[in-house]
Amino acid sequence: MATGLIALLDDITAIAKMAAASLDDVAAQTVKASTKAAGVVIDDAAVTPRYVVGLTPERELPIIARIAFGSLKNKLLFLLPGALLLGYFAPWAITPLLMVGGIYLCYEGAEKLYGALFPHAAHAHEEAVLGATSDPAALENEKVAGAIRTDFILSAEIMALTLSTVAEASIYMQGAVLAGVGILITLAVYGAVALIVKADDAGVALAKNPVSLLRPLGRGLVLGMPVFLKLLAAIGTAAMLWVGGSILVHGMAQMGQAGPEHLIHDISEHVAQALQVAPGFVGWLATSAQQALLAIVVGAATIVVMGNVVAPIWSRLRPAKN
Repeated sequence: MATGLIALLDDITAIAKMAAASLDDVAAQTVKASTKAAGVVIDDAAVTPRYVVGLTPERELPIIARIAFGSLKNKLLFLLPGALLLGYFAPWAITPLLMVGGIYLCYEGAEKLYGALFPHAAHAHEEAVLGATSDPAALENEKVAGAIRTDFILSAEIMALTLSTVAEASIYMQGAVLAGVGILITLAVYGAVALIVKADDAGVALAKNPVSLLRPLGRGLVLGMPVFLKLLAAIGTAAMLWVGGSILVHGMAQMGQAGPEHLIHDISEHVAQALQVAPGFVGWLATSAQQALLAIVVGAATIVVMGNVVAPIWSRLRPAKN
């Protein structure tokens, strides 16, 4: 009996070591996948604050919390099992689905650009597609829903990049890493967004602080944050265009149409060689600019379709729905 007990304890110890090694492997793979998806994470953090611009300060954190909850639900309840199922049963469908999401990002980014250049026309287009909204609660719900839709596309890109990192691992490892990345990135992105949008409140508190050295910092935050938020909103729009265009370009290459990707690469190399200044950064900037330009073209075409095809159909269905 003593020998059997010792053998059992040895087995338990061995299982514990294997579990610890697996946890270490999951943690390492999670960090690796998060690093690979860092570009999309930055885009997500830049895109989100624009959804709280123009709303009352007391609603900022509740809205961010709602968006974060929706983002986490997207990742864990829909995208994680969807990625595992698609990766196992229909890996060929991942790229086309990502490209559909890329078109949506192009539409969102182009619509924001259209709104900045032609605000009255853009407002009329938005009313035609979505209907006019004057109720503050309904407006907040629309902003949250829009943010969660955009987050869904960016999250899908993050999960796809994560899945590609652990494609050769077991399905259990894939699930654990996808869940780890989803939770880690959601906390990081929306924690950063919360800090950004509440920095002006922190500035007011510092400006009233009895320590004189902190007052200039507080006043600087109060004066600088509105400008910073507008700049961040512009970066968010640019990020949506860049990510949307890059998804389409990479998707076409994976589906056998690599011409646009090669053309963009060649032009970027020529630009970097011509300038002879920070070639890596210049090449990346040229690539991103071309992808964003493609996104503007695709987004503009989608705006036309939404305004002339979808909006009339939606306007007929909406009264019937009520």
